[in-house]
Amino acid sequence: MITHEQIFRKVIHLVTLIVLYVLLLGIIVGMFNVFQNIGYVWLTKGGFGQVVYSVLTIFVLIDFFKAFSDYHVHERIRLTYVSDATIMIVLREVTVLIYSHEFESDLLLVFSVLLLVLGIIRAIAVKFPPSESSYSISPIKEKNIEEE
Repeated sequence: MITHEQIFRKVIHLVTLIVLYVLLLGIIVGMFNVFQNIGYVWLTKGGFGQVVYSVLTIFVLIDFFKAFSDYHVHERIRLTYVSDATIMIVLREVTVLIYSHEFESDLLLVFSVLLLVLGIIRAIAVKFPPSESSYSISPIKEKNIEEE
């Protein structure tokens, strides 16, 4: 008999697989977007900023892909992957603000403090990784009706 835990694991496995394919498609589309934006570097004033933004978006998608693929295989989320993706998102937004020349010093200060905190969290996560026993998931044990 199939238990609720087995159903949940199968559904989560299927959902993460779908998300992985969507992220892979997003990375491929993002690469085409980068090549398309390279032509704008010489034609428009903000073309280089758009290329940088597109490349950083691809890095964010790659970090999310790593996080989901790691979860798909090991059924755990590594804090380093999540912090890396968040750092890349903040860097992308700072880059957009700088290239658009529409930033305030207070906002840049807030982003800087956020980057510092995220960097500290990532350093702590690397320095003190969880032990193997603390995040290992025991395999589902199926009960035989005959054993009961």
